[in-house]
Amino acid sequence: MTAIPQLRLPAEWEPQSAVLIAWPHGGTDWADRLAAVESTYVALAAAVTRFQSLIIVVADATLKAHAREKLAAAGADLSRIRFVELPYDDTWLRDSGPITLAGGDRFQLTDFRFTGWGGKFGAAQDDALVAGLVDAGVFGHAAHKRIDWALEGGGIESDGAGTILTTWRCLVQRHPDQSREEMSTILRDGLHAERVLWLDYGYLEGDDTDAHIDTLARFAPGDRIVYQACDDTSDPHHDELRRMAAELAALRTADGRPYHLYPLPWAQPIIDEGRRLAASYANYLIVNGAVLVPAYGDAADDEAARIIGTAHPGREVVQVPCRALIWQNGSLHCITMQLPAGMAH
Repeated sequence: MTAIPQLRLPAEWEPQSAVLIAWPHGGTDWADRLAAVESTYVALAAAVTRFQSLIIVVADATLKAHAREKLAAAGADLSRIRFVELPYDDTWLRDSGPITLAGGDRFQLTDFRFTGWGGKFGAAQDDALVAGLVDAGVFGHAAHKRIDWALEGGGIESDGAGTILTTWRCLVQRHPDQSREEMSTILRDGLHAERVLWLDYGYLEGDDTDAHIDTLARFAPGDRIVYQACDDTSDPHHDELRRMAAELAALRTADGRPYHLYPLPWAQPIIDEGRRLAASYANYLIVNGAVLVPAYGDAADDEAARIIGTAHPGREVVQVPCRALIWQNGSLHCITMQLPAGMAH
């Protein structure tokens, strides 16, 4: 009798079937700068469809027609795009989309509770998004498992081999009455993982996710970790990110070896209407054959892209303009969610 492969959370660099996004519109928080942020979405969609399929959630048929026209004009491969009409509060699908476990030809859409980052924003429609996509038939035969515990996809990193990396600052905000041990057990059980690694340090001013790991440190193949560093001793982030770097250096792989660390350069402060925006290069997206890297119009953009490419060898590096995204406190990875290879859509 053939053993049934166990479910696990794949690493992002494993083969994918599609990337999932939601198109911005006037009813979202993007309303005041819609044209600027749409240009980022168009660039992202054109880049993704060079390599694989893209599923775009749209609010209605009018928005679908509008997005399709924009994408056609930009040369996106429309044959690789599927539109799905559903209501949503906003477009941060890394946090409201499904966390998909895979095992052989089995898939489980792990649907944690989405609370608008700890109740900061209304999130009722976003919390229902995974169920809506399931009802629309987007995920084929994948099972759907609802877990009544607040967790966002941007708050966890998986190496695909049983290790989860996360931040205490975020999860203690979501679950102030639970201990680290209790939360580790829930994460291991819910994500079918073997161990959870925690970071106590690391944050970015202008980030309202309470220090999501995908703005700070990312697993990469070959026991690598790519992380956002700050070499400017006058910057208020310097000490915190230095402490985070020390934590990362102290982490060990499952077989006891140190990780290979790849520090990313620090963008100059970006101030908008008197507030600093969180310009993290760690918030990149991996797709089949490529890695899409945020660019902010900063002198450090190219060096960040080079380092990320080095940590992900054999992939084309594509820069995507993301300055418009950080106005709403997120970046490239935050607006996307990948789906593992083999999922029907």
